[in-house]
Amino acid sequence: MKRDYYEVLGVSRDASADEIKKAYRKKAMEYHPDRNPGNHEAEEKFKEAAEAYDVLSTPEKKSRYDQFGHAGMSGSGMGGGYSADFDLSSIFERFGDLFGGGFGGFSGFGGGGSSRPRVRKGSNIRVTVKLTLEEIAKITEKKLKIKKMVPCRTCHGQGAVDKSDLQTCPKCNGQGQVMHQQRSMFGIIQQAVVCDHCQGEGVVVKKPCSTCSGTGVVKGEEVITISIPAGVHDGMQLSMREKGNAAQRGGINGDLIILIKEIEHPLFERDGNNLFLNFYISFPQAALGGSVEIPTLDGYARVKIAAGTQGGQILRLQGKGLPELNSNRKGDLIVNINVWTPKNLTKEEKQIIEKFENSENFKPKPDKQEKGFFHRVRQIFN
Repeated sequence: MKRDYYEVLGVSRDASADEIKKAYRKKAMEYHPDRNPGNHEAEEKFKEAAEAYDVLSTPEKKSRYDQFGHAGMSGSGMGGGYSADFDLSSIFERFGDLFGGGFGGFSGFGGGGSSRPRVRKGSNIRVTVKLTLEEIAKITEKKLKIKKMVPCRTCHGQGAVDKSDLQTCPKCNGQGQVMHQQRSMFGIIQQAVVCDHCQGEGVVVKKPCSTCSGTGVVKGEEVITISIPAGVHDGMQLSMREKGNAAQRGGINGDLIILIKEIEHPLFERDGNNLFLNFYISFPQAALGGSVEIPTLDGYARVKIAAGTQGGQILRLQGKGLPELNSNRKGDLIVNINVWTPKNLTKEEKQIIEKFENSENFKPKPDKQEKGFFHRVRQIFN
């Protein structure tokens, strides 16, 4: 099981942004591959710390994690999301400046750390997917046509039609980094910085592709099938790894971020995984009792109405609400029974009702058992 991100970094849940940053830097330095060559366990902990920092250092992701835990970060059934798939190149690209060096080499450790060509990452794409409550109640697939940057077909994304037009950078010898020396009170410190000739890629294009001007990407579109897990909430964001914009010259694609928008339902009101419904019965049904069909998200449920039912009575249909995300549990359908009073009576109907106007059984006689609405709701949930 995934460890809690706060536990990974060794910080409390109310830690400040600066405390989270310092804690990550400490972990990154402890488990950095340059200090633990060939140590697979250290490399995994290095990736785990980067994943935790990625979430806890971003307010939007942190808020989602605090509310939903790991379930809020993963695109369950969507091919990934946030996971230990963080590769070393992307970590050095995004967070290397936090622990020295252009890509992740350390200042003053072992000659400045290892040299790694820069791996570009495409930008993320954000889309909004609208869902009805019926769709939220089950795993739902949506097909979206996404306009995005795609690899150039002419040069196959490498920026040059012929591989001979790609040249190893003469300044960094294909390493993507160059070493700078700086004198300090502690002596000479070596620091690896991004090569400004090839922008860290280790390769320069001598003859750019005429279609993409050497970038390796062009405007295009892709039809993507999104599998959305049951039980998502309005405002939740899911992600599909590497389904965003293509990166220049064969880098890593960005991610596709899916924002969930819940469509207001004409009958049901949602509260977490529970649903609320106002349901009307006629006066004869309330007085005489009988059975009625109450709408649910997956059809109708036949429910018995007791004789003498009063307006405001609460019924609870267990398991007829929404499923809990990444769980087999379901919420309930809470039904508020209302007794419908006719508005437009015919002359004959008025005469019939007038016969009972003075009847003792038709006069209101509430007793102590007739509790208020909120009290009845509390009783239901208790």
